[in-house]
Amino acid sequence: MYAIVKAGGKQYRVEKGDSLLVDRMREDEGATVALQPLLVAGDGDDPVFAADDLGKVKVEAVVRGHERGKKIHVLKFKPKRGYKKRMGARADLTRLEISDIKRGSR
Repeated sequence: MYAIVKAGGKQYRVEKGDSLLVDRMREDEGATVALQPLLVAGDGDDPVFAADDLGKVKVEAVVRGHERGKKIHVLKFKPKRGYKKRMGARADLTRLEISDIKRGSR
């Protein structure tokens, strides 16, 4: 079974046991996080994407750690003016491990 979840304004396809990097979350390492499901499919059943049915689905993840992303270099340059400026940035990321995808009933 897999699910499409929303985390940090982006969508990810996840299965149980998957590990993914998302934008930095405030939760501490080892905390359990509930992700917002947008679609659930698999196990031979019909896919679930109706809002009232998705309310019965829980996608749980465990925060495994906080990391920094790859450095991105930015160069500003204006020809014939002697202007050059080099900057860099690294994204703050959180590594999540999907612990469970539950399809239940309320």
